[in-house]
Amino acid sequence: MRLIPSRPFDSAAVCGVTGTVALLCAAEAAGRLGLVSQLELPLASAVLATAAGLAADPAFLADVLATCGAWALGLLTAVAVAVPAGLLLGSLPPVERALRPVLEFLRPIPSVALIPLAAFVFTGRLETEVAMIVYAATWPVLLNTMYGLREVDPLAKETMRAFGFGPPAVLWRVSLPSAAPFVATGVRVAAAIALILAVSTELLAGTSGIGHFIIVAESSPDGLRLTIAATLWAGALGLLTNTLLAHAFRRLLRWHTALTGAAR
Repeated sequence: MRLIPSRPFDSAAVCGVTGTVALLCAAEAAGRLGLVSQLELPLASAVLATAAGLAADPAFLADVLATCGAWALGLLTAVAVAVPAGLLLGSLPPVERALRPVLEFLRPIPSVALIPLAAFVFTGRLETEVAMIVYAATWPVLLNTMYGLREVDPLAKETMRAFGFGPPAVLWRVSLPSAAPFVATGVRVAAAIALILAVSTELLAGTSGIGHFIIVAESSPDGLRLTIAATLWAGALGLLTNTLLAHAFRRLLRWHTALTGAAR
């Protein structure tokens, strides 16, 4: 069957850039025309200039690296824990039913609410930050892995068993490839959550990073502009990581995209 071409990446990028520029122009115009007080919301041009200056600030760059390091360590740990756990729970329904009450109790707890408890339990600041990232980022990967295994074609598994393949071979050859797109989606969601928890922990627990920079910036003469500029950099990091992960998974799962397009 004929593959349906997807929308070019350049078109989506142009639309995104256009919308961003329009928003910045509207914010600049609102400040210039006096519709919004510049004491409450600085001009967009001033904020962008401050953000550009932060790119050359060694102290801010050190905080960015600290945030990125904790984010990467926490996300990798969460994936290393959640994927095997999701495979176990998704492959063994009795185990999943036995642990479901515990999962349903822990999952709704707001991760941010646990930061003071984590700061009390863990002595090191980095350990506190990584622990919170792991806790929050584990859920989307775990649940998507479990749901992905449920969507595996039963006929494909039965066919493998009929040819004499055991459970490990069926898991490796059928279940994992079928669940891979779900796992990839969970990792992308977890990456965004991990960044949110990294900055939030830095704000509340005083851990070195962008969040700590924002807290310190609030007491400076240009506190509002510095705070907004640092927040923009945090958002830019989130956008960059999501774009890179989406591109990487698109390349790794090209076979799934081709099959999906052919099915249409």
